Amino acid sequence: MEPIEILKQFNSCYLNIQAIAQDGNWLLLIADKKIDPEAASHLGDVLHYLAEAMGCLEGIVEVKFNQEAE
Repeated sequence: MEPIEILKQFNSCYLNIQAIAQDGNWLLLIADKKIDPEAASHLGDVLHYLAEAMGCLEGIVEVKFNQEAE
């Protein structure tokens, strides 16, 4: 898998997880304490670390894109 494909997959995952984090049903599960209240923190951590991984890949993709453009 090429770095750009990995970055696209990460971005897709990020958007899907972000949608879950903002979903009303997810928020109700936390508010009603039907799941561990730390679940919201864990989901936030996932988004944070996924964004960090994406940031690392962006540099590689940008360099490769610039090299191909030359």
